[in-house]
Amino acid sequence: MKIFMTGGTGFVGTSLTDRLTREGHHVTVLTQAITGRDLKKPGLSYLNGDPNNRGEWQETVGDHDVIVNLAGASIFSRWTQQQKAILRASRINTTKHLVEALPDDARHITFFSTSAVGYYGFHEDEELTESSPAGNDFLARLAREWEEEALRAREKGARVVITRFGIVLGPNGGALGQMIPLFKFFLGGPLGSGRQWFSWVHIQDLTEAFVFLLKHKEVSGAVNLCSPRPVRNKDLGKAIGRVLHRPSFLPAPGFMIKLILGEFGSVLLKGQRVIPRRLLDAGFQFQYPGIDEALNNIIVL
Repeated sequence: MKIFMTGGTGFVGTSLTDRLTREGHHVTVLTQAITGRDLKKPGLSYLNGDPNNRGEWQETVGDHDVIVNLAGASIFSRWTQQQKAILRASRINTTKHLVEALPDDARHITFFSTSAVGYYGFHEDEELTESSPAGNDFLARLAREWEEEALRAREKGARVVITRFGIVLGPNGGALGQMIPLFKFFLGGPLGSGRQWFSWVHIQDLTEAFVFLLKHKEVSGAVNLCSPRPVRNKDLGKAIGRVLHRPSFLPAPGFMIKLILGEFGSVLLKGQRVIPRRLLDAGFQFQYPGIDEALNNIIVL
């Protein structure tokens, strides 16, 4: 199949493009940063353009069988009003421009659009599935608006799959890329109380889930892309410490996190216990359902 992708040069995008091309698909990545080395990869091509703005790139979207929308500025920063505007524009504008670019009859197209488990807002111990309602904090409202924009593709007949990501764990970047150095310097430990739930997914399971969903065309709508075994923050710290042979008892006080990170600090101090019910019901098999086996695969000493 011919696949058009935004956000294809990022942490998740590079792993996903590699998996899709190995599956035999041809992937076109929309990007503003093209190198000669990138152009030599078999099954992968690059198109110059900015999905945040309308442009000539939109003319090629309808030539593809699948759209994968991964674009969006990282939430890992202090949320000033300016940064919130960037977070929103990078998601809403990109999605809007992709839907605009679809042909009027898009029944042959599958539209994958990223969202996040932050859609559900902050919760305590209850399990959350795709049928759980949206939250009302900034991140939840942003995710809800992001998804609503993507679902407009249904009006053109496209199959729409909303992929709600947990925190993606993998080598060479992502959340672990920021956490591991702290543990190596004996500074790792729980955030705040450590009781908040951490919904995560191994990057290999995430990419395999995309391949699975490509083949299972009966699945549409929201799909949680996270491990069936979320962990508490303190247990995540212990698991990382075990793999790295480092202590994991030094807590980061909640008030310090809020002082440094402001509103974004709440994302780290609170959480959601999210279950990938629709993937499990469809028969998807996770390679790394548990945090210990996932970390042992990812972290190479």
